[in-house]
Amino acid sequence: MENIRFFFFLNTFLCCTSSASPPNFILLFADDLGFGDLGCYGHPTSLTPNLDLLAAGGLRFTDFYCTSPVCTPSRASLLTGRYQTRSGVYPGVLYPGSRGGLPLNETTIAEVLKPVGYATAAVGKWHLGVGANGKFLPTRQGFDQYLGIPYSHDMGPCRNLNCFPPDVKCFGLCDVGTVTVPLLHNEVIKQQPVNFLDLERAYSDFSTNFITTSAKNKQPFFLYYPSHHTHYPQYAGPGAAGRTLRGKFGDALFEFDSTIGNLLTTLEKTGVINNTLVFFTSDNGPELMRMSRGGNAGPLKCGKGTTYEGGMREPAIAFWPGTIRPGVTHEIASTLDILPTIASLAGAKLPQVMLDGVDMTEILVNQGKSKRDTMMFYPTDPSEMYGLFALRLGKYKAHFYTRGATHSGTTPDQDCPVFAVLKAHDPPLIFDLEADPSEHYPLPLFGKPDLQAVLQRIKKVKEQFEASMVFGESQISKGIDPNLEPCCNPQCSPKPGCCKC
Repeated sequence: MENIRFFFFLNTFLCCTSSASPPNFILLFADDLGFGDLGCYGHPTSLTPNLDLLAAGGLRFTDFYCTSPVCTPSRASLLTGRYQTRSGVYPGVLYPGSRGGLPLNETTIAEVLKPVGYATAAVGKWHLGVGANGKFLPTRQGFDQYLGIPYSHDMGPCRNLNCFPPDVKCFGLCDVGTVTVPLLHNEVIKQQPVNFLDLERAYSDFSTNFITTSAKNKQPFFLYYPSHHTHYPQYAGPGAAGRTLRGKFGDALFEFDSTIGNLLTTLEKTGVINNTLVFFTSDNGPELMRMSRGGNAGPLKCGKGTTYEGGMREPAIAFWPGTIRPGVTHEIASTLDILPTIASLAGAKLPQVMLDGVDMTEILVNQGKSKRDTMMFYPTDPSEMYGLFALRLGKYKAHFYTRGATHSGTTPDQDCPVFAVLKAHDPPLIFDLEADPSEHYPLPLFGKPDLQAVLQRIKKVKEQFEASMVFGESQISKGIDPNLEPCCNPQCSPKPGCCKC
């Protein structure tokens, strides 16, 4: 009997730790999704059956962080494993006519995987620059294929566009005075303005075709899907509109979840699901200024635009049948860690630069300890003068500066809106995030030698980190050139209104 058990264990071990081919990777990246927005994270009316399935069958993180409380810099860190300050993707976000973008000398996950034979594709919201002649697009950054909107889908006039069937107009005005939002295939504009009602179906078809083709060719693949959901203005096609109790936000989230279901079905049908790591997280916290249409941070403080937990702690799920056991981890991890983890699992070489990420394989495969015990918090406009706004060391988080944000307006918490101006804290505010994840109760330092010792450790870590940080040239400060805005009819006049096809 013992021998039978041993061989069963050995067979299971070999199946889980070896493979005839390198693993595939699907990286799902939601937009402006809060810590409390998914059903598996406690939201009572969100309809997310496929994400809930991933969480039930995979590993759910409780302490997973992005690196910036807004879109563009967060995406730069995800794809490079480096804080946005190193790559220069700050302050704020890129726009349709931005001169800058993710520098071409930065190495993306796709560029790490290409030398070891991976097929690579990106679908959805890029938001790392277009540039002159498309120099910053995904196809110039290691991706074989791309279908998507190269920036945020609210960066163009949307008042007269339909966001929900049959003819429900988009909620809000979005940006005016710019070209309508384009849909690009690789580097060619296929549609302008984009048809929101059909967009998710197009993304789903593109993604499932990519998986099917790669599996048929027996080629390992990396699919990066940064969704537009659930960023304002929410939209959804006929398959999702009106399907949830949560209104328009809930419908948009359900549409994204349905595409995830299509991807899982395709992995099953092609026989590669047991050799595929699916990783889900979000770029930053919820845009609370949109109230019920802006997302939910759950028990966390504030949201998008702030360095409080609600702005940068994200839902995260890792799913890999046969390799990742179902469970919950309270280990600290970050979007920074995804590149080194994928590189390790694929047997690929790491870029020869200063990386801020660490390999999460021990967490994923063994539900073990994290190699990370710190997390750094930069504001939307980082600078060498102010340095870090906050730092987490173990269960303690110290705020050296606090500030509200327009994105986190309308909440009853007076620390969240833009009216909560920059405030320095010396000594810093210290919170025990295990006992107080909502950051309500700063710990008293007087007469507490143990906390004084923690503070000294935090200050030392901060000093060492800031000494190692070399700020890259700001890409966003290079400004905007309206002539760089994508136009499917570049010779037309008058712009931007004539850019339609």
